[in-house]
Amino acid sequence: MIRQRNIFFIIPLLVLVLASCGGKGGCTPKPKGYMRIDLPEHKYWLVDTLPLSDTLLWAGDTLVAVSHDKPLHTFPISFEANQCVELGEKDAPAGVTWIDIKYPQQNGIIFLTYKHLRNPADLAGEVDTSYRLLSQHFGFASGVDERQFVNEDEHVYATTYRISGQNVASTFQFWATDSVSNFLRGSLYIDCVPNNDSLAPVLEYLQQDVVHLIETLKWKKK
Repeated sequence: MIRQRNIFFIIPLLVLVLASCGGKGGCTPKPKGYMRIDLPEHKYWLVDTLPLSDTLLWAGDTLVAVSHDKPLHTFPISFEANQCVELGEKDAPAGVTWIDIKYPQQNGIIFLTYKHLRNPADLAGEVDTSYRLLSQHFGFASGVDERQFVNEDEHVYATTYRISGQNVASTFQFWATDSVSNFLRGSLYIDCVPNNDSLAPVLEYLQQDVVHLIETLKWKKK
C-alpha cells in the first residue's frame, strides 16, 4: 500500500512540471548573459613629461616626474589620459617616440607611435603604414567605422577607425597629423583572448579615452 501511494503522488507532480514548461515549444532556455563589469569614472590628467623616476608631483593639473640624476624628458606631444593608467616609453629610433598607455585593471593598452616628419613623402609613407597595419584586422572584422576629426586651432587632423567583430584584436585605431612635421599613430588592444561581446563595456570605456586623447592632443613647438 505504501508503494502505491508513492506512485500516485509522483504522477501528478510530473504532470505539473511538464505543464510548466509550456505546450508545443517545450522549455525556453534563458538568454546568454555576461558578468557585470564595474569601471571607474573617467578622470583625466595632462600628460606632458615622462615619469623617469618614482617621484611624481602634481603641477596644477599636470603630473610630472622629478629626477635627481637625469634630466627630465618631455614628450614631443601633450594630451590628457585617464588617471588610472600607467605610462611608459620604449627605446625608439631617432625622430620616433613609442609610448605605452597601460590599464592594469582592464588589461588594456594603447600603443602610440610619434614620428617627426621631414618632408611630404614622410607623411604619405606614415599614412600608408597606418592603413597597412589597420588592414591586418580586416579578416576578423564585421565592419569598420571611419571618422574624421579636425581641430584647426591646434592643427590636429585625425582619422579614427572603430573596428567591430567578436574576434578582432584591435578595436580602435587612429592616426593624427598637422600635415607638416608631426605624425601620431595609435592602436588599442586588450591583453586577453578576444571576445568582444563580453568585453563590450570595457572596450567602450577605453575607446572613449582614445577619443579624449585625440581631442586634447597638442604638438610641441620645436
